Amino acid sequence: MGKKSVVATKFTKETYLYWYELMLLLRRFEEKVGQLYGMQKIRGFCHLYIGQEALAAGCMTATKADDTFITAYRDHGLAIAKGITPKACMAELYGKATGCSKGKGGSMHFFGVKERFFGGHGIVGAQIGTGAGLAFAEKYLGTDNVNLTFFGDGAARQGMLHETFNLAMTWKLPVIFICENNHYAMGTSVERTSNVTDIYKLADAYDMPGDSVDGMDMEAVHNAVARAVKRARDGEGPTLLEMKTYRYRGHSMSDPQKYRTKEEVEIYKEKDPIEIARLKLVDFFNVPDNEIEEINERVRIDVEESVQFAEESPWPSDDELYKDVYIQKDYPFLKD
Repeated sequence: MGKKSVVATKFTKETYLYWYELMLLLRRFEEKVGQLYGMQKIRGFCHLYIGQEALAAGCMTATKADDTFITAYRDHGLAIAKGITPKACMAELYGKATGCSKGKGGSMHFFGVKERFFGGHGIVGAQIGTGAGLAFAEKYLGTDNVNLTFFGDGAARQGMLHETFNLAMTWKLPVIFICENNHYAMGTSVERTSNVTDIYKLADAYDMPGDSVDGMDMEAVHNAVARAVKRARDGEGPTLLEMKTYRYRGHSMSDPQKYRTKEEVEIYKEKDPIEIARLKLVDFFNVPDNEIEEINERVRIDVEESVQFAEESPWPSDDELYKDVYIQKDYPFLKD
């Protein structure tokens, strides 16, 4: 990847405090979601972000609020990181009217226009083209905003990726393509899907800068995204970043995980970014244990309040059925 000479950010105690609290919130939220799913409070498809929190943390500190995010259906973590409240997210999982998609999207279709979070998309790879479209809009409007388009290693095999890469480079769109490579497309390993197992090398065919990044390391994620964002803001076009990460849970709640061993999962848990951040705060920045406990308690309360909010929120009314489906109004077939 070009411009490696960009000086790495000096990370402060405040940065690590932000990272720790954000990642812990994402982890505890998802753990609660898993518990509620088992209680049948949440239904339908549900894909947890547990293990991949360092990506959300590093991307947030390397971007600004007006930059747009778009992702696939493992979207809870990035949605909360971008600013959609845990209450609105939990209510959406419950299918309640107060959810971030009015209770009509569910787990796979979180959305927040105000927060600049544009999904949550269920069709594998479809968001890659849409992300480039968001970047095109920013360039057309003359802003310096960039788009971060997230997708999994399975989506890297979709034709949409190649068509989008071609146009994004041709038009020098301000988009950073981020492959969250957690090693398994559902239950199929990267090695079984392609001869090219280093996904960042797919950028070479389009003369696009590409890089492989330790997605379990917040600092590495931040620095890689910061370099790519600078290129995009300078008008130099897109970058492909392959973030090597890992999900501790199954592909979805119905996944028996027979394709990997418990020993493999434990190896990756030794690199748990939340524990690494906690140790950095305690051992390097000398943050006292009581301050860590205050963060833990604050996160616990946030998650519990999100559940209470979802439980007490109303269901969508029947007249919501045909809303938010079409732009135009007064379709003949919608009239009595």
